[in-house]
Parts: sequence; structure tokens; C-alpha cells
Amino acid sequence: MKHKNWAFLVFVVVIFIGFLAPSCAKKEVKSTPVMSEDEARRRAEEEARKREMERQASIREEALKDEQDREERARFKSARDMFENEDILFEFDSASLSIEAQEILRRKAEWLRENPRARVTIEGHCDERGTSDYNLALGDRRAFSAKSFLTDLGIEETRLATISYGEEQPIDSSSTEDAWAKNRRAHFVIKE
Repeated sequence: MKHKNWAFLVFVVVIFIGFLAPSCAKKEVKSTPVMSEDEARRRAEEEARKREMERQASIREEALKDEQDREERARFKSARDMFENEDILFEFDSASLSIEAQEILRRKAEWLRENPRARVTIEGHCDERGTSDYNLALGDRRAFSAKSFLTDLGIEETRLATISYGEEQPIDSSSTEDAWAKNRRAHFVIKE
């Protein structure tokens, strides 16, 4: 009977060891190599250099963008000034567009196509001859004549407004033929 107990005890111990052995298996430990102080310093310097290069590139890119924006604004201002400073002129007591006035209006229509957000007020002006009421009506016809030509070229009517100043805002207040010729005009003012 001792032998049976002894065999049973060995059997239990073997089974117990069989269950414990896998849980006690040696796990592989991965070790991270320790970085030397020089290596850590070198890597930190590389990272700092990389960040500085990225910062400098960003500064250059921003400066280039600013320069391009300034150039674009300058081109727009130049084209805008040319648009506003080029009046169309009319003959005495007329609202008919001359060939030269039509060419100017074609250039203005092109500018308006390139700048679709721009709105324009067309001012009609006259010389001092004639009554105030007559000149206001004539200035209105001159402004409307320019507006009609622009709309015929495809510019939306909603972008164009007209106003007549008659003889009230002369460019040249002299009472000469040259002064009167300058004052018989349509002037263009851009609204944004």
C-alpha cells in the first residue's frame, strides 16, 4: 500500500509540475540599448537643426507669399487707376459714343470681366453751356449710353450704376473750347 501511495504522490507531483511548467517558463526580455550621452546629444542637435531648417523654410515661404500678394495688389491698383482715370469724351450736345470711346469701353469691359466682384458707377458730365436741368438730363443720357455699351459687351447690368452731375463737377472750370471738351465726359468710379 505504501507503494500505491508513493506512486500516487509521484503522479500528482508530475501532473502539478506539468501545469506549472508553462507558467514558469522563462520569458524573453527585450532590452533597449542604452544610448550614450554623445549619441543623445548628436540626435538632439540633428532634431534642432531639422526644426530650424523647417522654420526658415516656412519664413521664406511666407515672405514669398507676402511679396506675391503685394505685387498682385499693386497690379490691381494700377489697372484700377487706369480704369478710373480714363474717361470717355462726347461731342457738344451729344450722348453718342465715338470710335475712341467704344475702344475705351471695350478695355473697361475686359477689366470688369477679370474683376467680377467690381461694381462701377458711371458718372455723366457736361460743360457749362445750357441750363442745369438740360445738362443733368444730358449727363444722364451720356452715362446711360456708356452703361448700355458695356451691357451689350456682356457686363451684368447689376454691376453698373449711373448718375448725372450735369455741369456741377467740371475738370476744367475755364470757359474755353478746350475746357468744355474735357468736361463733356463719362467718368467711371469703382465700388467694391
